[in-house]
Amino acid sequence: MAAKDIATQVEEIVLALLPESLELVDVEYVQERDWYLRVFIDKEGGIDLDDCQALSEALEKELDGLGLIAGRYILEVSSPGLDRVLKKDRDFRRERGKKVDVSLYAPLTAGGAKEIVGTLTDFDGESLTLDENLQIPKEKISLVRLHIDF
Repeated sequence: MAAKDIATQVEEIVLALLPESLELVDVEYVQERDWYLRVFIDKEGGIDLDDCQALSEALEKELDGLGLIAGRYILEVSSPGLDRVLKKDRDFRRERGKKVDVSLYAPLTAGGAKEIVGTLTDFDGESLTLDENLQIPKEKISLVRLHIDF
């Protein structure tokens, strides 16, 4: 089974296991040196170790029973972090009004930058609007993450 299919099936399992107070942010199944199944969760006020442990134990039990993933993998349940990557439409809608870092595949204009920092003011499903006047089509974006000021 393809990694993307496994991540999709695990997402469905996690949604069924997740208490109402927690939000599923993302699931990824990737091979680095080993295979990693990463589940990112969040809640109002932030998650704690108990949230991660409870979901990890419930998910591990469920996955072992289903035999969904053949072979060895490392399960990680964690927060998406302060500089969370925005991937899904719901991420862009939820984070309106916040400052974001946008990486582009290529500059939008000749001599323009491939990295843009601005306030996410709108998302219409097809493009992001930064600072109320810069509209960027999704297909031109390689990565969007929340900005952190140091």
